[in-house]
Amino acid sequence: MTQKTPFDHLLRVNYDNFILSREAMNVSKSTIITYRSVLGKFIAWLESEGITAPNQITTFHIRSFMSQVKGKPWTLNGYGRAIRTLMIFWFEERTIPERIKVEVPRVRRQKLPFLTGPQIKQLLDLCTARERALVTFMVDTGLRRMEVSNLNVSDVNFDNGAVRVLHGKGDKYRLAVIGPTAKRTLLTAMKHNKDKSEDAPLFQTREGNRLTGNAIQLLFRRLSERTGMKVTPHMLRRSFATLTLKSGIDLVSLQILMGHESIETTRGYIQLLDDDLIKAHSVHSPMDNLRRL
Repeated sequence: MTQKTPFDHLLRVNYDNFILSREAMNVSKSTIITYRSVLGKFIAWLESEGITAPNQITTFHIRSFMSQVKGKPWTLNGYGRAIRTLMIFWFEERTIPERIKVEVPRVRRQKLPFLTGPQIKQLLDLCTARERALVTFMVDTGLRRMEVSNLNVSDVNFDNGAVRVLHGKGDKYRLAVIGPTAKRTLLTAMKHNKDKSEDAPLFQTREGNRLTGNAIQLLFRRLSERTGMKVTPHMLRRSFATLTLKSGIDLVSLQILMGHESIETTRGYIQLLDDDLIKAHSVHSPMDNLRRL
């Protein structure tokens, strides 16, 4: 009878252990759903190949599975990152004897849509008071829609513009800021709030209930249809990143305001136009500035 090693564990048991570890780390529900979807398919495929324990997995198995994944580059990248995270976890937990290399498909950086200053002004002219407050607030803070949805009136300091984000991505706390224009627009809209208590939702439905993340998504969808201008919550987040950088903010401050752990993530949100790059080069051209340099 062959003696079992510490690595001879059931595949499903260790998959469940990984999911429990992510839940214990308090990662977002959407991330857990992604892990269950992506890794669930990976585990099912391994089982169909006769794999019953993590220590039987090789780089060949991972490459074979990835070659069958269909979808856009971001989809392939997401699968690769999820499997890589699983392999790292299993190695650190001594579930597999050595770390398995996972090749994550690259995603070519592309220009993603954002609103320019004139486009934002045009959009605001077509908004209702509530829509104007929401658009102005999201452009001025760069907050995600769920972060906006979770805000209460007491989270905003109308004296200095500080906004407490108590439930950011990964349930992390951070600070956002609104300027005088956003404060005035927000205060005007809040006069119509049914619930005016300090603990009330900052953005409310007409009935005084919290404006949920899905409701915010639907609001922007209807706004896009009515105005003919494509606008999404994430587009406003990219607009915040790009316009604040063009206004002169430093990249580190922008990273903190957006709640990014990596400055490279922040760079991905900055959508400079070709004209911006031409103008920047005209000011900072090495050859044109040789005498000064």
